Amino acid sequence: MLSVNIGPLALPVSALLLLAAGLVAAGVGHLAGRRHQTGIVNTLSDMLIAGVLVARLGFVAFWFDTYRSAPWSMLDIRDGGFMVWPGVAAALLVALWRGWRQPTLRKPLLLGLAAGALVWGALFGAQRMREQSALPTLSLTTLAGDPVKLAALADGKPMVVNLWASWCPPCRREMPVLAAAQQRETGVNFVFVNQGEDGATAQDFLTEGRLGLANVLLDPAAALGREVGSGALPTTLFYDASGRLVAAHLGELSAASLASKLSPLRASAAASGKD
Repeated sequence: MLSVNIGPLALPVSALLLLAAGLVAAGVGHLAGRRHQTGIVNTLSDMLIAGVLVARLGFVAFWFDTYRSAPWSMLDIRDGGFMVWPGVAAALLVALWRGWRQPTLRKPLLLGLAAGALVWGALFGAQRMREQSALPTLSLTTLAGDPVKLAALADGKPMVVNLWASWCPPCRREMPVLAAAQQRETGVNFVFVNQGEDGATAQDFLTEGRLGLANVLLDPAAALGREVGSGALPTTLFYDASGRLVAAHLGELSAASLASKLSPLRASAAASGKD
C-alpha cells in the first residue's frame, strides 16, 4: 500500500508511519520526563524542522543544475525532493545540542527517540513486506483498443509507470517533464497508464498538449491504482530491469525529483546489458 485515503485526501503511507513514530516518541518521552516535568515535544518539532530543511537544501544542492532553469521550483517541496541522511544528521545534532544544554532532557529524549525508531522500523518493515514488488499482471488496453500487459513492454529494461488522468492538475503539470525524459532516456521504458477515462478523453488531452508520448495505455476501471495500493494521482512507479519495484512517487514530479529516481535505474539498465 502506497497511500491511505482519508475523505478526499490521499496521504502517503510513509508520512503516516513517520507521524505514528513521532506520536510514540512524544508519548514515551512524556512518561519518562514526568518526574522533572520535562517534555520532548518542542525538541521533536525542532528536530523535524531542521531535518526537513537540511534534507531539502541537500537535495537542491546536489541537483542544482536541474533546478537552475526554474529557480523558484527549489521552494516547491511538493516534488518530494529530499536527501534523507543529511536531514537525519541535522535532526540528531539538534537532539544532541538540546540534551547537552538540558541534562534533565537527556533520558526522556533518548527513550522517546529509541521508541519512535523501533516503531518506525517495525511499521516500515511490515509495509515493505506487504508492498506489491513485481510488475502487476493485469491486462490494460492501448489507445487502439488492443489488450496488453506491462511485462510485454518491459523488454528487459527498467520501467517507469506513470498513473495519470486528464482532470488531474499535477498530472498535467508533470507530463512535459516525463515526456522529455521518455525522449532522452532510451535505456528506460516509460509507460503512461490513464486511470478511469476512455480513449477519446485521453487522446484529446495528448493532442491538446502536443505530447508525443509512446506507450500510452488505458485502465478505465482504475484497477492498476488499486493493485499497487495507491489512491493518489499522479503516482509514478519505478521498476528495475528485473521488474522489481524499487521506488514510488506520489504527487507531482519535478525534473530534479525524476532525475533522482532515474539515477539508480540507469545503473540497473547498465547491469542488465541494455542501453
